[in-house]
Amino acid sequence: MGKSLGGVGNQQSKFLVGITEPGYADHCVEAEILKPLGAEVRIIRWGGDRASLLEQLKGLDIVMVRDIPALDAEAIGAINENGGIVRYGVGVDTVDLEAARKRGIKVANTPDYGADIEVADHAAALTVALVRRIVSRDAQVKAGQWNIAQKEPIYRIAGSTLGLMGFGKIARAYLQRMRGFDVGEVLVCDPFISDDFAAQYGVKRANFDDLCRSAQIISLHAPATPETHHIVNQRTLGLMNKRTCLINTSRGGLVDTTALAEALTAEQIFGAALDVLDREPITAECPLRGLKNVILTDHTGWYSESSVRTIQERAAQAAYEMLSTGIPSSWVNKW
Repeated sequence: MGKSLGGVGNQQSKFLVGITEPGYADHCVEAEILKPLGAEVRIIRWGGDRASLLEQLKGLDIVMVRDIPALDAEAIGAINENGGIVRYGVGVDTVDLEAARKRGIKVANTPDYGADIEVADHAAALTVALVRRIVSRDAQVKAGQWNIAQKEPIYRIAGSTLGLMGFGKIARAYLQRMRGFDVGEVLVCDPFISDDFAAQYGVKRANFDDLCRSAQIISLHAPATPETHHIVNQRTLGLMNKRTCLINTSRGGLVDTTALAEALTAEQIFGAALDVLDREPITAECPLRGLKNVILTDHTGWYSESSVRTIQERAAQAAYEMLSTGIPSSWVNKW
């Protein structure tokens, strides 16, 4: 069951705030920020047992979530009416926003906690590791191999065409890093930017098909929407070539894992480096496991000790706003 981090001594707490596991090492930051409001912070340990989760959601005024399969209409129905949900991070695709709206529950995210730095660093690191075959070469050398440089082709990053799916803050930070490696032409697929905006950054707008045909490095930085779901699929992978390196630090649902595994197995593209998967955590059945031309990390691109502290503070501040003024500054399901 949930563990309490305390509220207002022996008095009955004015508000109940639940933080679902998995969370962070501790949640003293949230408890301290919410303490002046008389809020009791509870840790919801549910271990994948949905019935336990639903039971512990009952009576909560605010639910704070990081990685949880879904807060659907049934789960939202357990939260107090006119309460709130705070998402640690940007994406709210696991929250039924309409069900929350109908129940008068405001949903807030934490869009600005500095993760553009960490995610851009991670995407750039994955790119270099993939293109330079750092991970596979490490395994080969540790296995006793040597003089293997020319047995597997490695292509120069400098001059390579870079393709960006999405051109938000993280994508622009990633581009800044990759320009340090002297990439060549930069193509951007993003329906929400203008030609003038693209020109400010020295990039060229393109549709996704043309980007797949032309770019040697493709990095995904788009949100999970019906339009972007499995945008990397058998057809679009077929537009790529043997030099194409695919990087994904955004949302796992952008990539059809089965189609990607088939393309990698056939060496249809150079390789892929993914921090996110369409099914997390990774399962024993994931077809990407064991492939030599793929690098996988555990949705950790956002992480640093600095970003953790900041995201906890920002999330707690959103909860504070909900409980005090009723209007969080990062309200995403407005009515």
